[in-house]
Amino acid sequence: MTSLPAAQPARKLGLVIDLDVCVGCHACVVSCKEWNTGGYGAALSDQDPYGAEVSGTFLNRVHSFEVIPEGGEIVGEAGEARIVHFPKSCLHCDDAPCVTVCPTGASYKRTEDGIVLVDEDMCIGCGLCAWACPYGAREMDLAAGVMKKCTLCVDRIYNETIQEIDRVPSCVRTCPANARHYGDLADPQSEVSLMVAARGGIDLMPEQGTRPVNKYLPPRPRQALGAGSEQALLAENTDGATGFFAWLDGVLEKL
Repeated sequence: MTSLPAAQPARKLGLVIDLDVCVGCHACVVSCKEWNTGGYGAALSDQDPYGAEVSGTFLNRVHSFEVIPEGGEIVGEAGEARIVHFPKSCLHCDDAPCVTVCPTGASYKRTEDGIVLVDEDMCIGCGLCAWACPYGAREMDLAAGVMKKCTLCVDRIYNETIQEIDRVPSCVRTCPANARHYGDLADPQSEVSLMVAARGGIDLMPEQGTRPVNKYLPPRPRQALGAGSEQALLAENTDGATGFFAWLDGVLEKL
């Protein structure tokens, strides 16, 4: 079996994901698929992509959940559901069970930055790491016969041939809602660490004892509407509208 680094990495590169602003657009999923298909390791394959039984390998997925608030004390939430979009990929855990279960040493955690990777030349496709991961963050590439996972775009973040602004994971660079953030979570003064401290960032399934590096920022409570706010929102005045809005207002009045 494979051992974890004897000492904690000096740097812990990872992601902070803001569940309050993620809109579930899947731009991060598409960008991740594109970058990792043409970048580090073997391409991410798809099986029967245009058929009825389509399947494929992804390093990042977005799950959407309908949450019914308990109590319903906040105006706008009482008796109503709230949609939370939950992106999920490898969390680069400090105590990564996917590493210690690997029989060949293919799965390992880097000492210099804490990133968990798979050496595809050593992977035998046994699937033990996928069974050990409590987050379901690893996927078997059926075409390559090896296990795939988020690399934190290791071939990108250290790539000095691209502009510095692009030396972040592809998903972070792509996110239109600024819901994904990248940095060193071992540095208490880094932007991501300060963000976690200010917003009460949480670990995913802390009871598993894996100590994930990636953190999630929980959704903020919705603001209560003031007295008469609902009526004010519905009673919008279009007097004085010009241009396109004036034309649209005239068309709607004829309906």
